[in-house]
Amino acid sequence: MSVDILVADNLSKRFVVEGRRIQALDAVSFSIRQGMVTGLIGPDGAGKTTLMRLAAGLLEPDGGTLRALGMDATRDALKVQAALGYMPQRFGLYEDLTVQENLDLYADLQGVPKDQRMARYRELMRMTALSEFTDRLAGRLSGGMKQKLGLACTLVRAPSLLLLDEPTVGVDPVSRRELWAIIERLVKEEGMSVLLSTAYLDEAERCEDVVLLHEGKVLMHGRPADLSAPMTGRTWAVKGGKLRDMQATLAGQPGVVDAQVQGDHVRLVTKMADVELIHLAGLADARIEAVKPRFEDGYVDLLRARSQSTSHESMAFNHPVTEAKGSEPVIHVENLRRSFGDFWAVDGISFEVNRGEIFGLLGANGAGKSTTFRMLCGLLPASSGSLTVAGLDLRHAASTARARIGYMSQKFSLYGNLSVMQNLVFFASAYGLPGKLRGERLKWALLEFELEKFADQLSASLPLGYKQRLAMACSLMHQPDILFLDEPTSGVDPLARREFWQRINALARSGVTVLITTHFMEEAEYCDRIAIMSSGRILTLDEPAVIKSHARTAGNPEPSMEDAFIHLVEDAEKVREAA
Repeated sequence: MSVDILVADNLSKRFVVEGRRIQALDAVSFSIRQGMVTGLIGPDGAGKTTLMRLAAGLLEPDGGTLRALGMDATRDALKVQAALGYMPQRFGLYEDLTVQENLDLYADLQGVPKDQRMARYRELMRMTALSEFTDRLAGRLSGGMKQKLGLACTLVRAPSLLLLDEPTVGVDPVSRRELWAIIERLVKEEGMSVLLSTAYLDEAERCEDVVLLHEGKVLMHGRPADLSAPMTGRTWAVKGGKLRDMQATLAGQPGVVDAQVQGDHVRLVTKMADVELIHLAGLADARIEAVKPRFEDGYVDLLRARSQSTSHESMAFNHPVTEAKGSEPVIHVENLRRSFGDFWAVDGISFEVNRGEIFGLLGANGAGKSTTFRMLCGLLPASSGSLTVAGLDLRHAASTARARIGYMSQKFSLYGNLSVMQNLVFFASAYGLPGKLRGERLKWALLEFELEKFADQLSASLPLGYKQRLAMACSLMHQPDILFLDEPTSGVDPLARREFWQRINALARSGVTVLITTHFMEEAEYCDRIAIMSSGRILTLDEPAVIKSHARTAGNPEPSMEDAFIHLVEDAEKVREAA
């Protein structure tokens, strides 16, 4: 029988941020069994990272106790830290040191005897597939490889309990699958216990147990099936008509919990069983079929019931765009190339994006997506090829084109030492908005993105979901025709992602052209078309449903976008290895 390896009893922790008291954890009690992967989930600000840091003995609770590996995590903090491994969201790799030098440094810090290191290094390098890269600087690794190195450094001394705080944020599906293979192997072969926090609910569904935190309290603790099973009879696939319009019509209606575009249909979650469907507008000409509930359906239903809210109402931005001139594409890229020394980050790609289209640019870490984005935004010159944005050649009119573009970068890039309002004012001024329009747009941003209560708060101290709202508001201050979004929802919880995509869909319906990169494959299904890149080249470009169809097999008749992505990238890798 499993033994409890982590036990929280009436655990509480609060912080004071800019004069405001925040109750991060509020009388939390639960226990985690030994020898399994337990998922820790919840919205932004739910208390997940605080709980991880308390378990690692890095914080002291204000009330209650937390026992890790049979020891008090506060009183015996040093002993606990010597027995467990903790990989925070921003693991401290030294990017100017090689892979081997990072391993040596962490072995020194963790007191691993020198005569035990080489055998452990060999095992870790084999497990993470980094054996060929021990002499490479950590700063020159891809995002997925950095995460695997961070995990290896955490494991140089094999811990009994491993704490992983969102280890797969910002990594591509192939790397995500590899990280999970490592985690599952550690549990099976080394008997390790793992507590893993994640914003990806498909990952939570892989765990044997999950703990759901909400506003510092435990909302649910049990098997993933305990959350999805009660949704039976309330989940549907709706087909027919234009999906984005159908989704906008269904969202926010009484009786609707969730409505999301998913491939060739709208996935609908209702409060009640099928009798409720006859009352919903927009379904008169639709084809409807019942589908199996997912863990994510139960998660969204539970949190929305808790907050007494429904699917976010359809949004209509006051966002006029420049009238289209003829039928020319808004973005035109032909044989685009960009080199860094001898390395071709982008190697001869071509595509077009039409007005009002949501175009997804996907690829593994290091595939060339962000480099392509920077060239399209006029932030990086192309080595060769041509690209026009909003009818302007970026070789000659980059600054003029940037006035028509909104850009939201992969990492939070606003000014953390400025307040929310100061950031908004700065960007309004940078875009040259005149006085009256500036005032209107500032008011619009605070209201539309629900930032009023944070107006005077430093942006660095905002929860991740609100940082994302602020970044998007700043990118839209000047009412651009084209919006570039570089992994904008990385690490953001599912409810915040839904809210984000409601806004994106509303913008596209108003005529704004959106080009987005993402590692979250289900998000890619919201796009009208997708280009998948690998090693600087485009492997395929088509509608999501068509791309998925190419990965269909007898054993997997309904492949996901993640299945299709991995299939394409791995096939491309085999071709390169054979060449």
